[in-house]
Order: sequence, then structure tokens, then C-alpha cells
Amino acid sequence: MNQTKDILTSLLPLLVLFLIFYFLIIRPQRVQAKKHKEMVEGLQKGDKIVTQGGLICEVIKPESNFFKVKLNDNIEAKLSKNHVAYKLEDQAPTEGN
Repeated sequence: MNQTKDILTSLLPLLVLFLIFYFLIIRPQRVQAKKHKEMVEGLQKGDKIVTQGGLICEVIKPESNFFKVKLNDNIEAKLSKNHVAYKLEDQAPTEGN
């Protein structure tokens, strides 16, 4: 019985550290990833997006794993859904003052 208390007492700090780690790092990251996935899935024709490479383009046609995008009037390309950084209207980059 005394040995059970010792094990519980030694594992309690590890459990507390794991809970702190979960609520400060893992959970917010999952919430952010879920919001990003919902944003990407909700993109429609005409939405302006910024790629992870920094290109600003307009969605022409959403497909299963790709978007057909327009870079300018003459250039169209396919973009993987994994490389969409954000929707331009949702999150405009801020300039430092």
C-alpha cells in the first residue's frame, strides 16, 4: 500500500506536466489546423488566396486535392490544397510600424 502511494506521488508531477503541455501546445495547434482545413475546404471560385510561397492568386475551380488558380489574366496553374496559407480577405498581413 505504501509502495502504491510512492508510485502515484512520483507520477503526479509527470501527469501535471503532460496536461500543461497538452493545453498550451497540442490543443491550440489542433484547433488551428482544424480551422485552416475548414477554410481550405470552403474556398470557392473567385476567392483570393495566398500560397505558402507568397503568391497571391484567385481560385478558378476547386478540385479534390487541387485548386485551379489564376495568377494573372494570362497564367493559370494547379495548386495543391496543402499549400494554401490563407484566404486574403480573412487574414491580411500586418505591416510593422
